[in-house]
Amino acid sequence: MNNDPSIWESAEAEELTTALLAINTPELMKAFLRDIMTEKEITEFSKRLQAAKMLIDSVKYTDVAQVTGLSSRTIARISVWIKEGNSGYRQVITNLKAHHSHTPPARD
Repeated sequence: MNNDPSIWESAEAEELTTALLAINTPELMKAFLRDIMTEKEITEFSKRLQAAKMLIDSVKYTDVAQVTGLSSRTIARISVWIKEGNSGYRQVITNLKAHHSHTPPARD
């Protein structure tokens, strides 16, 4: 697995990180991501997050593939990153679960 920390050493990468941290509303995040990513990239990354959530919940690869439409190779790569990566998927998913547990239910 290529886990080269030098990708974060450039001023541009640092500025990207800072820019993402400065976003404080879902609307602004959607606008920014749409400006820097293609629709296809947004869809792909959304599916990868969904796959990671499913894998962390011990869903079988075949079921993950069926639900997300991702290839088995991509699912396997996500699984490797979950197990051997920088814990980014796990930490973000944990934060999402905590966020959702504190969100009040929708009202009719």
